[in-house]
Amino acid sequence: MSRPLRVAANYKTKDPAGIILGYLANHGSMTLPELGKRLNISVPKVTVLVNELRNEGLVSDYGKVDSSGGRKPSLYGVAAEAAYFIGVDVKQSHITIGLLNLDKTLVRNSGKMDYELTNTVESRDTLCGLILDFISGLSVPKDRIKGVGINLSGRVNYRTGHSYSYFHFDDRPLSEIVEEKIGFPVFLENDSRAMAYGEFCLGAVENEKDVLFLNLDYGIAVGILMGGELYYGKSGYAGEFGHMPVFQNEYICRCGKKGCLETEAAGWALERMFRDKVREGSSSLITTKIAEPDRITMDDIIEAAMADDVLAIELIAQLGDNIGRGIASLINVFNPELVILGGGLLATGDYIGLPIKTAVNKYSLSLVNNDTRLVHSKLGEDAGLLGACLLVRNRFLGIHD
Repeated sequence: MSRPLRVAANYKTKDPAGIILGYLANHGSMTLPELGKRLNISVPKVTVLVNELRNEGLVSDYGKVDSSGGRKPSLYGVAAEAAYFIGVDVKQSHITIGLLNLDKTLVRNSGKMDYELTNTVESRDTLCGLILDFISGLSVPKDRIKGVGINLSGRVNYRTGHSYSYFHFDDRPLSEIVEEKIGFPVFLENDSRAMAYGEFCLGAVENEKDVLFLNLDYGIAVGILMGGELYYGKSGYAGEFGHMPVFQNEYICRCGKKGCLETEAAGWALERMFRDKVREGSSSLITTKIAEPDRITMDDIIEAAMADDVLAIELIAQLGDNIGRGIASLINVFNPELVILGGGLLATGDYIGLPIKTAVNKYSLSLVNNDTRLVHSKLGEDAGLLGACLLVRNRFLGIHD
């Protein structure tokens, strides 16, 4: 594997070449005078540093640009094929793996691959095998792959590489174990934070800096951006939105407690609610295909709702109202500029979106809510994949703490 780039975090580096590479990577191609002006570096010095980066194969000359007079300046930008970053978005029943180049272009997307996420050594090793299969099928030079970002739900400490919700079988960081198995640097991230970052960089975010991304799926969580930066909290576990104690019920949450928002607002709760209704005698399109209620999944219910199944639509609307109440609380606390709705449940469109919006308007403070835009994810299922790739790219460029 190639040596790491000489860059420190957040551009706080004494290496001006690293500053220039990071700036070009995130702001696009520009001329040497423009680059010098933006970074407050003299043009002769910029010229020397850019030539150094060109010699390393990290920056390319993209030709002359029109000017009002005199010599036409050249446009310089990152060499897209100089480095690649792999993202792995892990869900309950599938994974998606992608390859991003240095210019933030997704050049390979595996699509959904069947995979069962369970807290077992076998599930962990299967994940490693799928990643290795993906890498072996790539035509890019392997030494240009600078790292692999893996998204997992639950409690992930990205600083230490530990996952405490899945594959925590000993004290060693999961990132270290997977790295040994696949032979590339590995970085773990919570899936909701990665999705939030993907939307922030390439999706629904325009100029907003204070953003909440709601990942509404089998579980529910929030990715938080404050001042344009991901918010982790003291121990790195901020965003456990689904475990807010909201309901007075006897349902045991996956965290072991009762009354969590997830118990009546997440995909696994939707499965329970739907199965209970079927056992009570409610009819549904699903029961003509699946006789055993315990075999009905969230995906089956979503598919039924899109086929105008009344029971599925009613329960998804109920779920949306519960989610909206929770989001209203977040808006009252954070006063964000933008709230993005994403995750698997958003496949039902307005069936869940309209009840969420109604509940948000009903339960949030109007003075606070008036300053918040509520939108759906632009990246959809690719949000987490792109976020994982981009966060590994940040580490390569030295702009991630």
